[in-house]
This record gives sequence, C-alpha cells and structure tokens, in this order.
Amino acid sequence: MDLRLRCCVLNHLFHSQLTLGIAECVVAALLALAVMLLARKRAPGILKELPVAEIRGVVQIVAVGAILALMLRGPQWTSLLVLAVMMLAAASIVRKRAKRIPRAFLLALTSICAGTGVVLAIMIVFGVIPLKITMLVPVGSMVIANTMNTQSLFLDRLRGEVTSHVGEIESALALGASADAAVLPYLNAAFRACLIPSVDNIRSLGIVWIPGIMAGMVLSGASPMFAALYQFVVLTTIFSASALACFVSSHLVTGRIFTLHEQLMLR
Repeated sequence: MDLRLRCCVLNHLFHSQLTLGIAECVVAALLALAVMLLARKRAPGILKELPVAEIRGVVQIVAVGAILALMLRGPQWTSLLVLAVMMLAAASIVRKRAKRIPRAFLLALTSICAGTGVVLAIMIVFGVIPLKITMLVPVGSMVIANTMNTQSLFLDRLRGEVTSHVGEIESALALGASADAAVLPYLNAAFRACLIPSVDNIRSLGIVWIPGIMAGMVLSGASPMFAALYQFVVLTTIFSASALACFVSSHLVTGRIFTLHEQLMLR
C-alpha cells in the first residue's frame, strides 16, 4: 500500500508507480529551476549548476537503488565497499568547492574518512548501527553526505576569512607569530560557522521538522518512541562525524595554505 500523499493531477494522469515517480521528479526539478530563475541575480552561478546537478542526482540515486537491490542478495561486508566509494565521491565534490586550496582532494578525503570512519566504527562496535546493508548504507550515506557539506562550508568559509584578512595575517607573521597562530582566529571562525547547521538540526528536532528516518521507521511498523530516539542518534552521529572531520581538516589545512617558509599562498 502506497502511503504517500500525491497530487491529484499526477495521480489521474499516471497510473504506474514508475511513471508517477518520474512525473514527480520532473515537477520537483522544474520547481527548483523556477525558484532559482526568480533569484538568478542573487546567485547566477547556482542557476547554471542546478540543471546538471539535478540530472546527476536523479541518475545517481536510481543507480544506487539498483545497486542496493543487487547488494541485498550478497554478503553484508559489501556495504563497507559502498561507503568507501561514497567517501571518494564526497571528497571529489569538496575539492570542486575548494579549488583554491592546494591538494584539497586529499585533505577532504583524509578528513571525511577520519570523521565518518571513526564515528561509524564506534557506532557499529556498540551495535547502535547494525552491520546490515539495509541500515548501514542509508545511515552511513547520510553521515557522509552531511560531513561532505560541512567540509565544503568549512573550507569555503576559511578561504573567505583568510583572503579577507591577508593584511592581518601577514602582519602577525612579520611580528614573529607562527603560521598556525596567525591563522587561528580565522580557523576558529570557519569551524564554528560550518557546525551551526548541524547544531540547529539537533536543536530543532521534532519542533521544526520530523526527519525521514523517523517517518520511515514509523511507517514500517517500529515504535514511534523508538523511532524518535533513533532519529536523535542519527543526528548526533552526523554532528560527531562532521565535527571530527572539520577538526582534522583544521589541523591539516595550514600546511596547504602556507609554504614551508610560512608564506601565505591563499590570496
């Protein structure tokens, strides 16, 4: 039984789940394009990126659905391989958002692997996240995706902070401060800013929004109370992975924006 509420117009025009799903995707994609067309003067670059992002997104999620259908018949350890591929893809996306930071791909990959890898491993050892494809891949993908977003925000904000305060940083270096000390206030500002969305998600849980995992668990027959508690677990896991990844990145990024002689390269 399909429990989703659908638009009456689409429901009358399309009768199979596949065609109805495609129609819903088209409506959602066109709506997003219409909104960005309305706001094109605010962020013209996003309007150019959005159609490609939408096409990639729908192709990738359909491919993942097909792969998951095949994986359900295979050994459970293959879920770890899928998460590893997701981390590589996430690092590649972060690299595109941090083009001006040298060796950004390796920086992002190291940070994402450290953050998500350590946190997910702890959760698996304690049995909080079962080592099952049906649980580990969806939850792990959410952790990786949010860690990726946090990394992108961190590196983009750090670039903005550093390029806006080149004079202050070089003055501190001239007065004998180390590269780490000169850039520390801007690292801290970027670190705090990138974690604000994750903290707000936890703060608003259940009041502003009811996330998908909780709704899905309730619809599948789980206790609403257990589903609510598990949703909190997922969000705090996402926060832990994101914060750990940014912490690692904050210690590695200085070596990429300064030369060996502590000269600022990021301008």
